Amino acid sequence: MKDVTSLTGGWSLRHGEDLLEARVPGCVHTDLLAAGAVPDPFLGRNEADVAWVGRRAWTYVRHLGHDTAHERTDLVFEGLDTAAYITLDGRPVGTTRNMHRGYRFDVTGRTGELEVRFGSAYDEAAAVRAVTGERPNVYPEPSQYIRKMACNFGWDWGPTLVTAGIWRPARLEHWSTARIARVRPLVGVEDRTGRVEVRLELERTPWGRGRALRAEAEVAGVRTEVTVTGDTAVLRLDVPDPRLWWPRGYGEQPLYDLDITLGDESGPLDTWRRRIGFRTVELDRSADEHGTGFTLVVNGVRIFARGVNWIPDDAFPSRITPERYRTRLTQAADANIDLVRVWGGGIYEDDAFYDACDDLGLMVWQDFLFACSAYPEEQPLRGEIEAEARDNVVRLMPHASLVLWNGNNENLWGFRDWDWEEPLAGDSWGEGYYLGLLPRIVAELDPTRPYTAGSPWSGSWDHHPNDPAHGTHHSWEVWNRQDYAEYRADVPRFVAEFGWQAPPALTTLRRALPGEELAPDSPGMLHHQKAEDGNGKLDRGVARHFTLPEDDFDRWHYLTQLVQARAVAAGIEHWRAHWPVCAGTIVWQLNDCWPVTSWAAIDGDGRPKPLYHELRRVYADRLLTLQPDTDGLVLAAVNQSAEPWRTTVTLRRVEADGTVVGETLLDVTADPRSVARTAVPGPLVPDERSAEEFLVADSGGDAGNGGGLRALHFPVPDKDFAYPRPRYDVTLEPVPGQGDRVDVVVSARTLVRDLLLQPDRLGPAAVCDRGRQTLLPGERTRIRVQGCGPVTADAVEAALFCVDVV
Repeated sequence: MKDVTSLTGGWSLRHGEDLLEARVPGCVHTDLLAAGAVPDPFLGRNEADVAWVGRRAWTYVRHLGHDTAHERTDLVFEGLDTAAYITLDGRPVGTTRNMHRGYRFDVTGRTGELEVRFGSAYDEAAAVRAVTGERPNVYPEPSQYIRKMACNFGWDWGPTLVTAGIWRPARLEHWSTARIARVRPLVGVEDRTGRVEVRLELERTPWGRGRALRAEAEVAGVRTEVTVTGDTAVLRLDVPDPRLWWPRGYGEQPLYDLDITLGDESGPLDTWRRRIGFRTVELDRSADEHGTGFTLVVNGVRIFARGVNWIPDDAFPSRITPERYRTRLTQAADANIDLVRVWGGGIYEDDAFYDACDDLGLMVWQDFLFACSAYPEEQPLRGEIEAEARDNVVRLMPHASLVLWNGNNENLWGFRDWDWEEPLAGDSWGEGYYLGLLPRIVAELDPTRPYTAGSPWSGSWDHHPNDPAHGTHHSWEVWNRQDYAEYRADVPRFVAEFGWQAPPALTTLRRALPGEELAPDSPGMLHHQKAEDGNGKLDRGVARHFTLPEDDFDRWHYLTQLVQARAVAAGIEHWRAHWPVCAGTIVWQLNDCWPVTSWAAIDGDGRPKPLYHELRRVYADRLLTLQPDTDGLVLAAVNQSAEPWRTTVTLRRVEADGTVVGETLLDVTADPRSVARTAVPGPLVPDERSAEEFLVADSGGDAGNGGGLRALHFPVPDKDFAYPRPRYDVTLEPVPGQGDRVDVVVSARTLVRDLLLQPDRLGPAAVCDRGRQTLLPGERTRIRVQGCGPVTADAVEAALFCVDVV
């Protein structure tokens, strides 16, 4: 039987004349941090002080000795970042130039000092560029010339921290006769029967060549075996009436262990185990009267995808533990998210990421790793890209959560709109990958899943790559230049990116910028704002609705976070109200890789912004929204559940002081997975220029007290509305038997618009269970806070914000 020796310990990093203790998995930056040799680049403006690290060569060393009776010993690296030259006892072992794939080297009978020498990623990229020639890039860094996490070189939300190191596990594998080299389980469902076709590839020692071996497969109590005399085998299993894996909100997520055993007359030689799920997935790209669709269909059910974009959760990915993956993805599931897009400027995540998605029912849209650049198609990149794609398709295909392969992020769009065509002058730029190589690899290795060439992509060059009427669309014009109300200007078939910025939680800022007097333009705040004109866009977004605060950072912080939540909600409510024409939204972005002002719903320290709570509301199975239409206001009842939604909606036309001047009841029925649209009666629609009236729609109980759904329509911007001075009372009620929890009860005396509690102001670990709320006079709400310790009503009042009269 194969033996495995972990190589996670015993490593050192050469730093000048010193040997520093090194961690594997890890990277140079984290080892230097642990040794106190560099400052934390996440704090203040230290990022610039460690830039030299990425421009140097580095060497990891350890002694390698092993005593085994096996015929073969392989040195296996699951991930080397990036350009490495490996020696053992002074003799070459091999070279690498790709962070995104694993490597295996035969070191049978060899011992001594193992060295892994990493060249500078900048030097490797320069050498490749010298061979391929220049290609355009959105960012002034050479990420397209090296197969490495592109956002290592900086992004409009990320630091420039160019890493090197043994970033994934390393081990020795000792084996005899044969080993399992590759397993491809093709899983499907036909006529209530689960079909599993296991494509098996073996590697044999010279002594094992031609020997008859036995390969066994077992899943869900069904077992089969075949005799193998060559290097490949196919095993087929039929599982009667398997329980189907469903996305969260559509059913359960049963998973089955698939066990593969390779053996001979002496017993087992090697084993392989993964969890699989039985389900079907299709992508409906049919043409219709609206254009070209883009609808995911799982187990025959058409799905409106409630998605988020995922970036690496740490600028140093080796620090992301399985527990951290599960925490972040559980946050996603708790916000009613059902799809996570792994963005193409990051990494193919660790299996722990996909395991958590399998368990939580989070569909995964997986980009191949190309983003915002023209990529040469010549060697040495082409061979690396093919090997990388093959490695990762095979590694990830057992996961039931994986539903879609995507060729790239924004490169097809960039070629058309970003002035690339003229400087390319006929040079290769990646089209051959996205429309040729990658779809061929997916069709060959993983034909059970759909592939799309890019995001955005209209499906062919017959349409503009980012045409909202065809395929996937990225909506960035609104954030860059317009008010968020402009999200309502069109109905894309699938919105794969859109978003709005906001700063992180106050406690996160204070930790990241120690000692700084915070202001929107203070030095640390500007350093931790990477977007072009980011603060200008933030301020313009606020100023369209509110008077921009001067010299009041707390108010600015509240308003920017509030506008982020409102903006994203405006887009999602509009697009969900147009299902099934629009079949999904993927918010940019769920998470951050460091403390930064960005589009994230969860900041770099893991604290939810108000946007996070807003996603939970607008991505709920049932959503009530008021939408302007050509003929007036429309009440849309969005029902993504499997049951009919029959409800009575109370519509009230209300004056600013709380006086109800018009009221009616509407009986609304929304069929399963559908939207019911009802025109608001004319007498209840506030005048479009009114600064003193607004419309409230309530359904399903006492919405003002958190017991139902509420939608609001204010006809004019906040700065033009006649808000009364907000007045409310705050009381604290301990939660019996739960000493770390307290209920904050807010009772409104006036209209209180967008009341928001920032829980981290009560304690760095504090969280609350809801985001912004609007209360009418006489209403109250209960906000549960956890992890704050003992607090006073005064402290809570200081952590409460709402729209105020200026």
